[in-house]
Parts: sequence; structure tokens; C-alpha cells
Amino acid sequence: MNESLQTQYGYAGTGLAADRQRVLRNTYWLLALSLVPTVLGAWVGVATGLFQLMSPGVSMAVFFIGAFGLMFVIEKTKESATGVVALLAFTFFMGLMLSRLIGYVLGFKNGTSLVMTAFGGTAAVFFAMASLATVIKRDLSAMGKFLTVGAIVLFVACIANFFLQSSALMLTILVLMLGVFSAFMLYDIKRVIDGGETNYISATLAIYLDLYNVFQSLLSLLGIFGGDRD
Repeated sequence: MNESLQTQYGYAGTGLAADRQRVLRNTYWLLALSLVPTVLGAWVGVATGLFQLMSPGVSMAVFFIGAFGLMFVIEKTKESATGVVALLAFTFFMGLMLSRLIGYVLGFKNGTSLVMTAFGGTAAVFFAMASLATVIKRDLSAMGKFLTVGAIVLFVACIANFFLQSSALMLTILVLMLGVFSAFMLYDIKRVIDGGETNYISATLAIYLDLYNVFQSLLSLLGIFGGDRD
């Protein structure tokens, strides 16, 4: 009887671990694929100057409507192949929205180097957080509430600074974004590893947003402190 129960639970544990590995593997593959439309969207945005023609207010409105609209579609279709299509459309849109910042940084003499440095720095943060997530044994679920509050505060601060135009507040926001979303990356990857997130499309969306915000923060900071106009 005991041996039968042990065998049964042993198989169940093995199956659960296999499911978690499958979700993690699919998440990483889809995350890598999502970078392609992001780069394409950024290239189209820079090449056409589409968002350079928009005022900051219009650009912000387009961002909120497009981003939140597409995220709503992703969550509604995440159990089907349509969810993958919606996610890739979202990442293309996010690449377009990133083109204003990238175009500005590329205006520096060392702009290409700054973009590559930001990309390399983001990749380093990702690999560091992914490695930490695999070795940390404690439950990190309690982090979620604090990080969510931090993200909301930063979101409100970004909107406020749109009107205030404070350089000091902008620098503070960028540094805090870098820290908060790096921690969010650790939290989101750990959730997948621990089985807290079982849908790879939702998992990819969460980690993608972490990467996006880390890259955007790094590139902005590099542009502010390392941009060469000479």
C-alpha cells in the first residue's frame, strides 16, 4: 500500500516538474521570438519617423490605448494560438513606441554604441535574474504586492513628470524603474519555476514587460550621461 502511494505521488511529482519545465521552456522560446517584432517595430518607427511627428501628449495617448488594448486581447486569447499572434502584435507595437527614444539616442555620435550597451546590459540583467531564480529556494510570492505598489507609484510619477518636466524626478524614476523591474523579472521567472504561472503566453508577457522597462531605463540613462553630441 505504502509503495503504491509512493509510486503514485512520485509519478505525480515528476509530471508536475515536467509541466513546469515545459511552461518555462515555451516561455523562453516565445520571449526570444517576441524580440523579432520588437526590433522590426523599432526599425520601422525610426526609419519612418512616425512618432517623431507626434506631440508627446498624442504619443502618450496612443501608447496607453494601444498597449492596454493589446494586453487585454492577449489575456482574453491566451489559451489559444491567437494569443501568440496578439502577443507578437503587441511586441511590434512596443517596438514602434520605443522608436522615439532610440531615434533620439541614435542622434548622438556614439548612439549605436549606447543602444548596443543598453541591449547587452538588459541581457546581463535577464541572465542574472534567471540564474538567481533557479537557485533561490524560498518563496518570493510576497514580493509581488510590494513590486506592484512600486510599479503603480512609478506609473503615477511618470504621468506627473509629463506635466512637471523635472530632470531630477526623471532621473529618480529611471533609476527606480531599473531596480523595480529587475526585481520583477526575478519574481516573474520564479513564479514560472514554482508553478505559480502555468500559461506561457501570460508568463512571456510579464517577463517581456520587465525586459522592456529595464532596456528603456538603461538606454535613457546612458543617453543622459553618456551621449556625445560632438
